[in-house]
Amino acid sequence: MISLELFATTAAFAFVTSATPGPNNIMLTASGANFGLIRTVPHIAGIILGVALMNICVGLGLGALFSQFPLVQQVLRVAGSAYLLWLAYKLMNFSSISPSDNSNKRPFGFWQAAAFQYINPKAWIMVISANASFSLSGDDYWLSVAMITLAFVLVGLPSITLWAFFGQYIKRYLSNQRYLKCFNIAMTLLTASCVIFIWMD
Repeated sequence: MISLELFATTAAFAFVTSATPGPNNIMLTASGANFGLIRTVPHIAGIILGVALMNICVGLGLGALFSQFPLVQQVLRVAGSAYLLWLAYKLMNFSSISPSDNSNKRPFGFWQAAAFQYINPKAWIMVISANASFSLSGDDYWLSVAMITLAFVLVGLPSITLWAFFGQYIKRYLSNQRYLKCFNIAMTLLTASCVIFIWMD
């Protein structure tokens, strides 16, 4: 049976894992600063959809692949590492917060952000841990999976949006080319540093 206490505990877990730094939130901050909050909304929505679908996939048993086939985890690590390094490289190419100067660059799209979750190790850890900890057995199993999914949607949405909002907020201080360069270097290093945590057991 789904209790209010169980939902509150699940929501607290969703908040901690969604609001803490990781590839998604670092990229949202950079996107908010370089493109603004409005243009970052598809990126935010894509993350929410991607994580929601991952919860359903794990509920169907996809998470068991990691324990039964360790090679799958290694492939995920390699793919995730390569993509994060590519994103770090792309961040270095932002030369200005002016749309005219970055006219050939664009923020993450909706489907691009959703697909990224499947090579985002932190997203997998979040979802697998949540389902292992809070899903119920028996007749309440799928109801509990739906509860976990809903918790990540309701709590995750404002949590990650704050990072994009923060990026937009500091945008006003990045009109100076030197400050913008320092900011993008910091975002590049933070994005690249996520690779270290991917390979830490």
